[in-house]
Amino acid sequence: MSKAKENKKPKRWVGTSLRRKEDDRLIRGHGKFVDDNRLGEMLFLKMVSSPYGHAKILKVDVSEAEKLPGVVCTLTGTEVASLMQPFMEIGPEPGAKIVDYPMAVNRARYQGEPVAAVIAKSQAIAEDAAELVHVEYEMLDAVVTGEDAIQDKVILHESSGTNLVWRGLYEWGEVDKAFKEAAYVVNIDRLHFHRFTAAPLENNAILAHWEPDGRLHFWCNNSFPTFAIQFLAPALGLRLEQIHVKTEDIGGSFGVKITHYPQMAVCALASRKAGGRPVKWTETRTGNLTASGHCNERTYRNTRVALDKNGVIQAIESRQIDDCGAYTRYEPLGAVIWSQVVPGVYRVKNLRIDFAQVVSNKCPCAPIRGYSRLQHLWFMERVLDICSYELGIAADEMRLQNYIKPEEFPYTTPNGCVYDSGNYPKMLEIAKELVGWDRWVKKQQEAKKEGRMIGIGIGTTLDSGTNNFGQSRIINPYAPFSGNSEAANIKVDLDGNIVVSLGSTPQGQGHETTTAQVVADELNIHPDMVSVRTGFDTEWNTYTGHSGTYASQFAVTGLSAVHGAAQKLKKEMKKLAAYALQAKEEDLEFGVGNMGPELRVKGTDKSINYWGLANLVNVNNAGLPNEIAELTLNCRYIYRPPFQIPDLKRKYGNLTLTYAAQLHIAVVEIDPEMYTPKILDYAAVDDCGTVVNPMIVEGQVRGATAHGIGAALMEACVYDSVGNMLTSTFSDYTPITAVNMPKVHYGHIESPSPFSFNGAKGMGEGGGAALHAISAALQNALFEYGITIDDSFTTGNTLYDALVGKKVMQRANNVKVERGVA
Repeated sequence: MSKAKENKKPKRWVGTSLRRKEDDRLIRGHGKFVDDNRLGEMLFLKMVSSPYGHAKILKVDVSEAEKLPGVVCTLTGTEVASLMQPFMEIGPEPGAKIVDYPMAVNRARYQGEPVAAVIAKSQAIAEDAAELVHVEYEMLDAVVTGEDAIQDKVILHESSGTNLVWRGLYEWGEVDKAFKEAAYVVNIDRLHFHRFTAAPLENNAILAHWEPDGRLHFWCNNSFPTFAIQFLAPALGLRLEQIHVKTEDIGGSFGVKITHYPQMAVCALASRKAGGRPVKWTETRTGNLTASGHCNERTYRNTRVALDKNGVIQAIESRQIDDCGAYTRYEPLGAVIWSQVVPGVYRVKNLRIDFAQVVSNKCPCAPIRGYSRLQHLWFMERVLDICSYELGIAADEMRLQNYIKPEEFPYTTPNGCVYDSGNYPKMLEIAKELVGWDRWVKKQQEAKKEGRMIGIGIGTTLDSGTNNFGQSRIINPYAPFSGNSEAANIKVDLDGNIVVSLGSTPQGQGHETTTAQVVADELNIHPDMVSVRTGFDTEWNTYTGHSGTYASQFAVTGLSAVHGAAQKLKKEMKKLAAYALQAKEEDLEFGVGNMGPELRVKGTDKSINYWGLANLVNVNNAGLPNEIAELTLNCRYIYRPPFQIPDLKRKYGNLTLTYAAQLHIAVVEIDPEMYTPKILDYAAVDDCGTVVNPMIVEGQVRGATAHGIGAALMEACVYDSVGNMLTSTFSDYTPITAVNMPKVHYGHIESPSPFSFNGAKGMGEGGGAALHAISAALQNALFEYGITIDDSFTTGNTLYDALVGKKVMQRANNVKVERGVA
């Protein structure tokens, strides 16, 4: 957008593709990340990690490392355990019995788990000294699949006595009746959602400074710092007010940076042991891939689907095992969060899900983009697609038969969630037009005659935003969490500038820009006249216990807090200006004059600018009447969505506030010689309600698409039978890049939410649409070969094993159809 065009004032700034305010510093290399911080006498920390997936720690000898010149001190797991309490557990027993320290004590439970740390005067010395730490291990049998873990043949945590973290039955509707009356019952023996990670551009990084007076400072890139300090304070024996956390620019998170509070604890203890000197830790890429956090791996067994004669799904039952890795950390929230989207985008009313979560000898999971809903939505899409083929109904027609209809919104799901708005048939129509559906169907038939394998697939996903943390009580009735909240502060500074402080901890989503757009509309000024502070700082006092960027909530919680603070500020400014100008409040209007932003009396030349207002309140306030003297022009507002605690017995209630949607269509060809899939065409359609900034939204859609395609075809955290991660470098874990991305035809619709002040919904976690569109396209190409795509990760190797070796994905072994009585 040209500067001239951008400076021309639209009717409203919200809804325009304003250039991102953040980009001026980031593109010029002026961003400030954790590793850019330098403090006096700063030390460097290097973790020593377990090379084994499961092993007893017989001895940790740090004596040689401590002799190296430049080494200040060391830490071991046993020492750490003597200096702090274990981290609290969110779930009930048996998971609550897990003893979780930030370092391995006596036993290493996943490859990459820290067993010691070296603190030195330079990074190079710390790395050299880490090589001198001698650890003696005794290898133990490892358990690396959820299905093996639930059998408890190898127990990870003696304190809990079982690998089971949580188990519960979710049942709604009349499941048995639906199966009894079904025209068809499709049985799917096994589906599997694989393990991958977020691979952000910037790895985890922490700078900790524990001062002698007990004040603990963190400069870090944790993306949910208010969650982190609630775990850290009791473990370290501190009050929350003693912990100061500051974030600045963050190079992506996608949820994986929520769970690095254990490393924050290690850095804090290292700083205290080093006499209060600051200690910095920066994660390596291999460390990030092996130990930072992976997405939840999930296996679906004995799935049964009841359908009527027209292919409308009447009921689903399934047994599901979620593998959360070696420690629970953010879990077992994933054992309930999937239920925000129980029916997916479909009208199915009867469901019975036996859900279990287990630990295994793999990296602990983190709430990665689309957390827990991603897995369930892929499952629902696979179920619908497999049924469509078994019944001989085209995949697009099958969806139209089952989609929730536009006139049914707001739509209450079987478990009491309320889908606010949407139009899935319209999204499908637009996506088909963008990709040239009819043209590709024709090309597909022509290619088939030539022996080529081309498939066309659809993926529809929901992006549920703004969690009701009351859902945690479905897992643990005694959990002290419910609802949601976010804070923002807006002030007129002493010089008359508008300054906004957020609690949302942005990581590249454009919060500074969209915040400025909302405030600019409220005050009738240009967004450039709004200064939004970078990052997050507990000392700003603009946070609650829920503050952070996760679960696609900023457009609702964050901007609602901003809007509320702006409303409070406007009210104060009007009252003060009316006093200063001797006018009625209703006669005032906001605008921009020759002296900058101002309030003026309509139809006159009487006005007062923002500096004049700030001057009157802050430095020229003698003789002000009491009702004026109490004004501050410094307004904090907390937004709380209108949530209730769910019915815990029925597992019923509204678990999130808004539901954005994405629908993707992929056209894929399988190379007949190498069996590698290649994307020939691609379309993505988004609906996130009222769009605040179309350019930012499109960027989020394209980013989510990249994550989904990467997960489907390129990215997997693969382990061998003893717990070695085989994809621990970018040579093996091959993240998607711009080179691998297809051209994406982008479209959007707007279904404004009735539940947010501006009709906006959260968005950005739509990668599930891409992931399933790929699975569906491969299914479309291979069904006639007797292949069922039963895994979310598909490569040339697996396709070769399926088509040539007949080893995997054989439909005859996995899917059976029964005819019912109807």
